[in-house]
Order: sequence, then structure tokens, then C-alpha cells
Amino acid sequence: MPFKRKRGEELPAEHAVLNRMLASLRAKVEHPFRIVKRQFGYTKTRYRGLFKNAQQLYLLFALANLYLVRKVLMPTTG
Repeated sequence: MPFKRKRGEELPAEHAVLNRMLASLRAKVEHPFRIVKRQFGYTKTRYRGLFKNAQQLYLLFALANLYLVRKVLMPTTG
């Protein structure tokens, strides 16, 4: 949880630094979720059984990892 400032007071410098570090970490963790939801259109889990739902999520997050490094993996032409 990020540190919040009290009303009428400034946030201490060390808390601001920790908030920036937490935000950086959170962005790295949350980014694959955005890809799965927005790029792949996964919004709801259909009732097909826990095993099938888990397998679909594993596949989607594996594809999201590939999507994140797609520029490194694709050869450049030129």
C-alpha cells in the first residue's frame, strides 16, 4: 500500500521515494493483466471447470509475455 499524506501536510521525502518504488513494481506486475484484458479481450471467466479456466489463463499470460517482448523476438528488415 502506498503511503498517503495527511491533510494539510506534505509527504515525507522517504515515503515519496518508497511510493515511487512501489509504483514502479506495481506497473511491472499489472502490465500483463492489461494485455490479457485489452489486447486479448479476456474479461469474464466462463464456467467450464477450474482446470480449463486455469489452463486458459496460463496460456493467455504466456502469450502476454511473448507480446511484451515481441520487438526483441521479431527480426528487423532493412
